Amino acid sequence: MAGSIKDRVAIIGMGCTRFGELWDKGPTDLVVDAVEEAYADAGVGAKDIEALWGGSIFTAHGGRFFTEALRMQYIPATHVVNACASGQDAIRNAAYAVAAGIYDIVLAIGVEKLKDEGMSGLPGMDNRTHTHAVATMPGMFAIMATKYFHRYGLSPEEGKTMLARISVKSHANGSLNPKAHLRNVLTVEKVLNAPIIAWPLGLFDCCSVSDGGAVAILTSADRAKEFRKDPVYIKALQICGTPSSGRITSEYDYTHVEESYRAGLAAYKEAGVTDPRRELSMAEVHDCFSITEAVTMEDLQFSPRGKVKDDIDAGTFELSGELPVQPDGGLKCFGHPIGASGIRMVYELYLQLQGRADKRQIKDPKLGLAHSLGHEPYAALCSVCIVGL
Repeated sequence: MAGSIKDRVAIIGMGCTRFGELWDKGPTDLVVDAVEEAYADAGVGAKDIEALWGGSIFTAHGGRFFTEALRMQYIPATHVVNACASGQDAIRNAAYAVAAGIYDIVLAIGVEKLKDEGMSGLPGMDNRTHTHAVATMPGMFAIMATKYFHRYGLSPEEGKTMLARISVKSHANGSLNPKAHLRNVLTVEKVLNAPIIAWPLGLFDCCSVSDGGAVAILTSADRAKEFRKDPVYIKALQICGTPSSGRITSEYDYTHVEESYRAGLAAYKEAGVTDPRRELSMAEVHDCFSITEAVTMEDLQFSPRGKVKDDIDAGTFELSGELPVQPDGGLKCFGHPIGASGIRMVYELYLQLQGRADKRQIKDPKLGLAHSLGHEPYAALCSVCIVGL
């Protein structure tokens, strides 16, 4: 593939803070804590870093935020703002610079400090207007859920139970992860009886707002084993935007996200993946709501259209299943500090591929996918990253 990133760049170190209501930490603390873990993991230090890219929506204000936090002087620093894909896009930009031969060792950082806002949702959401729905994220994705139920013939009870099983699965995984914000073990009954946020989405169908930071250190593939015996190689990095087609055409079906589908196609082509369900060992996807994960399973071709319920019922995406999804607990358990989430997903794949995921460890993983979805069902921006040994 012309211009492919496949096997040209490696991740040699990663770090990730605990996610949660981190009242005792400031935003720069989160950057420093994640970077220090990554330095120790890679065996490098600040003097080795030649450039950095930092993803953040609400917390950072320019690349200087990151260099000041890390006391780095006179190196190139770029602030990446690209909706919920900001963290993975920081990795993409950093990887392209290494692949181009411009830098040898670079940082990709993601951070967000949202709990200090004192809001129950994302900053600024109270000022949004929309022609289709109440301008809240739960309201928008509730439309997707009800439309999905209708299109594929699910009764409200069947649909809500399908979504509940997604949350139960993710929380079971998150309960094993000491860095997760929420570590509850749930039952389907508890999820179904939880307060409704936007019908049919209840409390446990929605991810929380959180604080957190995550970091990746990248170098060229031919240098990777100078730093560690088990680097993780980038196989694909693709991002797909939209002209808001869901807003300007009546043909949008509200039961899929075209950007996820197309970004997946491009990533599979770049990585040489022809059967993602069989070839991928695991996936971390953007599960801001249970319906988002369900639809993403179909958009990424893990399940046939309209058939994800069959795979959920069969346990296909559970930790011991055919294709584990959200082995670290996902956004459901980590919350969504926007700039950090995409790199946090890659962090889990990195640990799993190196056999360092402790109680969550998947048997003999070879290839993992991380998916970030920005904005809303009908005007989206999607990033897909595939990494492997």
